[in-house]
Amino acid sequence: MGLKKEKTDHKYNYKEYCSWPEDERWELIDGIAYNMSPAPSSRHQRIASIIHGELYIFLKNKQCKAYTAPFDVMLPIFPIENEDNIDTIVQPDISVICDPSKITKKGCLGAPDLVVEILSPSTSKKDLNEKFGLYEKHGVKEYWVIDPGNEYIQVFHLLTEGDNSRKYDDGILIPPANWREDKNSIAKSIVLEGFSVDVKELFESLG
Repeated sequence: MGLKKEKTDHKYNYKEYCSWPEDERWELIDGIAYNMSPAPSSRHQRIASIIHGELYIFLKNKQCKAYTAPFDVMLPIFPIENEDNIDTIVQPDISVICDPSKITKKGCLGAPDLVVEILSPSTSKKDLNEKFGLYEKHGVKEYWVIDPGNEYIQVFHLLTEGDNSRKYDDGILIPPANWREDKNSIAKSIVLEGFSVDVKELFESLG
């Protein structure tokens, strides 16, 4: 997530969002527009490519599919009366969607099952605050935050009544016990059982 759009006194919606130049990247959160520039760094892009590549191999011939930015994820409050009035549209670095009915020609309508965001100096605060709360509110089941500078991965999952590993607190994104994975650890998914990333190997591959 980048800088706010200059005209912050106006709440934007999806119809207005679609009218903006195609060579610009924006996100809307509760009607507030965020400029997605500058473009991601080469290190950011390499991490995204590696994670997406591993997800592609893991998900091959499975119902769940992985999508990379720019890919619109619309997060409305259901039921929807008019899609043009949706005021929250984000572009996660990677989105994994397991419900094919959520995929439209416009992108994804509803919460992905898993979201990956790769931090940069200009996005880290918002990815760990505004987006964390947003994904929690809309029911994203798992949220990975990758920090290239400090070389770690945080894995959060939405705790449900069926999860007996921690005290029940339904609807809250809770990190597993080893929530901060350092570069000598393995980051493991709960939503995609069997999918994991060797954190040390990931960052060593970047050179």
